[in-house]
Amino acid sequence: MRISSKGRYALAAAVNMTERYSPDVYIPLLSVAGSLGLSKIYLEHIFSQLKRAGIVSAAKGSQGGYVLARSPDEITALDVLLATEPALFEVTDVVAGEKMPEVAGAIFECVMKPLDEAIKCSLSGTTLADIAAEVALQRGSGENMFYI
Repeated sequence: MRISSKGRYALAAAVNMTERYSPDVYIPLLSVAGSLGLSKIYLEHIFSQLKRAGIVSAAKGSQGGYVLARSPDEITALDVLLATEPALFEVTDVVAGEKMPEVAGAIFECVMKPLDEAIKCSLSGTTLADIAAEVALQRGSGENMFYI
């Protein structure tokens, strides 16, 4: 499975929002862009998709920005990727379907279908809170190391 830059940036932005999550505090997009070293214009496109999917909410004005629409432990990696990369989850076409439909059907049932289900299961079992916890572990793993 190959997740595009847009999907990876959407996940990174959502994790960044998770690290600063408070249900009533809106985070300016410029702040997220600065934290991730990304273009604000590019993130605006991503956040419009996340907003449409109900992952973030927006507020305009001087205190405006974006906030996660639900708690980080209720938003999965699957939610974010479905919002930004729906083509990843389209049903896979099997070659040789016209000439050998039984082979195509068997490949779909034995390979493609279980693979799609496993990917969706893995992504739906991973929340933004899980990813943020892993980020915290990785950040902390080098802080208390002593070298001799």
